Parts: sequence; structure tokens; C-alpha cells
Amino acid sequence: MNEEKTKDRVRKQKRAKRVRKKLRGTSAKPRLCVVKTNKHIYAQLIDDSKGVTIGSASTLSKNVEIKKKNKESAKKLGEAIGAIAKDKKFKELVFDRGPYKYHGILAELANSVREQGISF
Repeated sequence: MNEEKTKDRVRKQKRAKRVRKKLRGTSAKPRLCVVKTNKHIYAQLIDDSKGVTIGSASTLSKNVEIKKKNKESAKKLGEAIGAIAKDKKFKELVFDRGPYKYHGILAELANSVREQGISF
């Protein structure tokens, strides 16, 4: 059982590394990094050239009403992070899905950000 968990962890790390080596956020086009845990979703806008977090939102933050990890909260979180990007005058982002597949919660979050007028 422990061998399977170790293999899964290594597989996940390899996938994240493979995805991230192609992505780079800049001052003009920051990286939207999404992290999922068992209970919550976190999203950050990151400028990799300076190594700075520009803005962040999560299901734990006050501006997101739903405090669970589901599609409705992902949609609200996408609206919140889209509003932050709009306030900072960004029109394009680089979407970093990390080790997660682009479906379900991640797709809902991305579509919600796109509805705010932000493209990736």
C-alpha cells in the first residue's frame, strides 16, 4: 500500500514539473496557479520574474461565500480572482493547473475567469 502511494506521489510531481517547465509568468502576463486540497481550493496570481504574489483568493477568504471544494465555489473563486486581475489591469494570464487534470473544478474556475474578460 505504501508503495502505491509513493508511486502516485512521484507521478503527480512529474506531471506538475512537466506542466510548469513550459509556463512562466511575467509582469505583463502573470501565472494563475491553482492548488486543490481535500477541503479547499486556492488560486494565486504570480509574477515569476520578480518572484512576487500579485493577488490571491481561496475558499477560505472572506470574498468567496461557499466554503467547500465544489464547482459552485470554484466558479465564485474564479470570479474573485478575475476581479483581482481586472483591478490590476491584466488582460491575459498563464494558467498553471499543476498536477491536476483540466476538468471539473479546474475547468469551472478557468471558465469563470474567462467570463470576467481575462484570456489565457
